[in-house]
Amino acid sequence: MTDFGAIDALLAGARQEVPLPSVEVRRGLREGLNLSRAQVAQALGVSPSTVGGWESGRDPSGEVREKYAYFLDGARTRLEERAEQDAEEEASAGSEETTEVAETEETEAEGESETLSVAQPCVLCGHPARHQVAGFPQHLDPGECGGGTAEEPPAEPVAPVKVVPVGRRVQTVSDEPDPIAAAVAGALAEHAGDVDAATAALVKRAIPDAMALLDSTRKGGRYDVVAHPWIPDILRKQTARGADQIWEARPKWARRELPPGAHEVTALDINGAYLSALKTHLPIGQLEHSTGFGHDRRRAGVHLITPPVWDHEAELPNPVGNRDEPGPLWVTEPTLRLLLRLSGPKYGLCEPPEIHESFTSGATENLLEKFRIALKDARDRAIEQDDEVTLEYVKAMYSKFVSTMGESNYNRELYRPDWMHLIRSQAFANLWTKAYKAYGEGLTVVRAMGTDELHVIGDWRSVFPEGRGVSEVKIKDTYTVGEDTDPAAAGEHEN
Repeated sequence: MTDFGAIDALLAGARQEVPLPSVEVRRGLREGLNLSRAQVAQALGVSPSTVGGWESGRDPSGEVREKYAYFLDGARTRLEERAEQDAEEEASAGSEETTEVAETEETEAEGESETLSVAQPCVLCGHPARHQVAGFPQHLDPGECGGGTAEEPPAEPVAPVKVVPVGRRVQTVSDEPDPIAAAVAGALAEHAGDVDAATAALVKRAIPDAMALLDSTRKGGRYDVVAHPWIPDILRKQTARGADQIWEARPKWARRELPPGAHEVTALDINGAYLSALKTHLPIGQLEHSTGFGHDRRRAGVHLITPPVWDHEAELPNPVGNRDEPGPLWVTEPTLRLLLRLSGPKYGLCEPPEIHESFTSGATENLLEKFRIALKDARDRAIEQDDEVTLEYVKAMYSKFVSTMGESNYNRELYRPDWMHLIRSQAFANLWTKAYKAYGEGLTVVRAMGTDELHVIGDWRSVFPEGRGVSEVKIKDTYTVGEDTDPAAAGEHEN
C-alpha cells in the first residue's frame, strides 16, 4: 500500500529554489560594497573561484544558494539605504559648499572656522593647528596638513605603503603579532594546557586587554578617543544604585494572539549582537546642547523626543520598547534614526518623532571599526578551529568593554556612558530590524527579547542563514504553542 504520509512529507519538503538576480547584478552588488570575492567566499564557506563562477553564469544550489541569495538581498538593501542617506544629506546641505576640510575662504565666510589662541593637535595629522572647524582643530590648508607646507614639501620621498583589504576599505599591513592569539597561547602555557583555568584567567583580564587592543587599533586613527569628556547630568546616575535618564529601547515583546491551531515556534539566537553594534554613529568629542526639531545626520548623541504612536503592536514590537509612562523621553541616536527611517516614505509605519532638545557632537560610524574587525576576525578563526578558549575570551572582551564604559569601577580608562547607551541601543535596533525582515518575508514574529532573541513561526531558514557567524543565527530552542482544534484531522494524520 502506498505510504501517503511519506508522500505528504515529500511534498511538504519540496520547495522552489530561491531566485537569484542576473549575473551582471550579482557582481555589481558585490563591487558596489567594495567587497572582494575572497571576502564573500569566506562568509559563505566556499572558495573565491566558486563565487567567480556564480558571477560568470553558474548557479549555486541547496543551502549555499539560500545564503548567497541572502547576501545579495542584503547588499541591495545596504546600497539602497546608502543612496537614500546620500540624497538626504545632499538635500539638507543645500547650496553649502563647506566640507570637513574646507578651504580657508569658504570656511571663514560661513562662520564655521575659529582661530585658536593656542595651537592644538590637528585631528587629521596630529601636528599643531591654529584653527578649528566644527569644534575640531585642523589645518585649513591641505598643504599644511601632515607637518609640511604647500611651499615646502617633504624633502625625502615617501616609501609606498603596503595595504590589505579589510571590509569595504584597506588598511596597512602590520608586522605586529596578533595580541589575541598571543594572550591565549600565553594563558594556556601558564596553566599547563588547562582549558578551563586558561579561559577563566583570560575572562578576568578581558577589560584591560580590550582597552589595550582599542589603543593599538586606534594608532593612526583620524580622531583621538576622548576618555573622560564632560557629560550632561542626564547621563549620570541619579542615585548610587540607580540609573540615568537615557532610555535604551530594550525590546521585551510577545505577540498576544496567534491563529487557531498548533504552531511550532523556533527561538533564534542572534550571534555577536554587541559585536555587530560596535558599528554605530558615535559622537567624537564633548556633547553640546541644542534645541529644535531638526536632526543633523553628521552628528550623534542623545535626544529628548516625544515618540510617535505605534499602531502595529499586534504584529511587531514598538521600536521604542516597552514603556510604562507616556510622554517625552531621552533616547539615543540609533533609536532616533530607526524612528526617522520608519516614518519615511519607504516604510510609512509611523509619524516622525518630535525632537525637543539634544546633546550631540560630530560623529563617525567607523570610530571603533578596526577594533570591531580585530575581534570579529579572532572570533571567526576560533569558530573555524573549534577554539572555545579564544571564543569565550573574545566574547568577554567586547561584552565587558560595552558594559563597563559607563560608571564602572572595573574600567577607569574610558568613561563614555553615551557610547555605552548608543551601542546597546544599536543592538536593540538591529534586533528590531531582523524582526521586521522576518515579518516582511512572511514569518510570524512571536517574541523579541533583549539584543539577541527572536521567536518566529515559519520557514526561517529561507530568511536567515544558519551558523555561528555574526551575520548568521542559530537555534536556541523549539517549542509548540496551541493545540490542534480538529481531533478527526489529527486521527486521520495518524493513520
